[in-house]
Amino acid sequence: MNPTPPDPARHTADTVLADVTGMLRTVLAEYGDDDVAIGMATSFNRDLELESIDLVTLAALLEERYGEWVNLAEFLAGMEFDEIIELTVGRLVDHVVRSLTTAQAG
Repeated sequence: MNPTPPDPARHTADTVLADVTGMLRTVLAEYGDDDVAIGMATSFNRDLELESIDLVTLAALLEERYGEWVNLAEFLAGMEFDEIIELTVGRLVDHVVRSLTTAQAG
């Protein structure tokens, strides 16, 4: 648990994309597929073929990096099934940046 929220100025879309890309490479390494191209338009389902257990691993990595300020399960819970299927790295990056900005403002 983080006592104070992270500084959102340090967490731009570019820095968060780099963080998330690293996390995804960690997840994909289990399948020997850690050299796939990852960008903002990359789809978790179609492009990366992640399973639900992979999202659990990603959620843990996000929490380890950003603390309680970024909650992937809560983010996904607010989506319809087809939104989850079409989820892109860019949408997750936007969520992380927005969460960190909101945490700092609150």
